[in-house]
Amino acid sequence: MVDAQTRPGMRSRKTMTDVTVTHLEMTAPEQLRGPQRECACDYALLQAEIPCPEYNRFLYTSVGSQWMWHSRLTWDYARWMAYLDRPEVETWVATVHGTPAGYFELERQDKGNVELVYFGVMPRFTGQGLGGSLLTDAVNRAWSMGAKRVWVHTCSLDHPHAIDNYTARGFTPFKVTVEHEELPAQPLEPWPGADR
Repeated sequence: MVDAQTRPGMRSRKTMTDVTVTHLEMTAPEQLRGPQRECACDYALLQAEIPCPEYNRFLYTSVGSQWMWHSRLTWDYARWMAYLDRPEVETWVATVHGTPAGYFELERQDKGNVELVYFGVMPRFTGQGLGGSLLTDAVNRAWSMGAKRVWVHTCSLDHPHAIDNYTARGFTPFKVTVEHEELPAQPLEPWPGADR
């Protein structure tokens, strides 16, 4: 694991912490409930049809840095490409006037499962109702992929309203675990000073 804030010559600081992981599922399309609040920003939803590790890593770090998304930071180009260059994986990006505002990643799995692997909104666009609308789009896309079940997992490090958003859309928790994880001592940043 790499601490993204560590500069050359500095030692990486890490800490052990308990992380609560909640797994949620939706087993029928009619369980999906759209957002009650309309999105304040007019966004376009586009599929990133050409596998591009640089782009997916940008989305991953831009959305996930403040929520301690770190597991893919050690991936090299080849590993990103091997993961993305499969027909089972789709990346969709919400843009506002051409600027990426959020994204989701779906993976078709065995037995008709489709996992919402990653989902999030860029910090610049939070608080505008995009989360509910984009999650609705993500679930609709998962069902259109032939899903018999759509599932996702979130954790206590994610956005404080993540579980509320999932349950408001119709997801139901089916498993909760506590994992002991080694994490960077401070929230990550896409670049030094980005959160200031």
